[in-house]
Amino acid sequence: MSTRDDLIEATRELMWERGYSATSPREILEAAGAGKGSMYHHFHGKEALAHAAIARNTEQMRAQVQTALASGTTATARVRAYLTRDREVILKGCQFGRLVQEPEVIDTPALRTEVQEMFVWIRGQLAAVIASGVDSGEFRPDLDPTRTAAAIAATLQGGYVLARAAQDASVFDDAVEGVLALLEAARA
Repeated sequence: MSTRDDLIEATRELMWERGYSATSPREILEAAGAGKGSMYHHFHGKEALAHAAIARNTEQMRAQVQTALASGTTATARVRAYLTRDREVILKGCQFGRLVQEPEVIDTPALRTEVQEMFVWIRGQLAAVIASGVDSGEFRPDLDPTRTAAAIAATLQGGYVLARAAQDASVFDDAVEGVLALLEAARA
């Protein structure tokens, strides 16, 4: 990998572990094994580097979500695959959910927009799967795909928060199984 890629990867990991505000340029340089001038040679500062790291997280997350939502023969199975894929629930939580809890990210339009667009995209992908289930007769016709997708996404993010607070991944699993039970109850 190039120094630029090393900087992006180091920033991705540090922001996921510590958050944006708690990650210093010096720590990024150390983690990347890069010299002092490297960051400013490749980026206009920490914000630009963070934006590149979030963009790379977006690429990776989109691929993971698409893979999960493409598996399974029913809409329910596809949502289950998405909700039950491997995650670092306690240690790190959600890469994007963590960022929206930071005032510095929310107050920086370029960073906030990147994170917001990711959540909008995920809800859209979930809504499309739910809509396909409604169209195929798997779900009741009165099930609203947009609202159901929002509920699934909110349950997932809330599951992270509750599990981290309890330091117990089973709390996350309970939230996931709860929303899946509600989805099962909406079957036609």
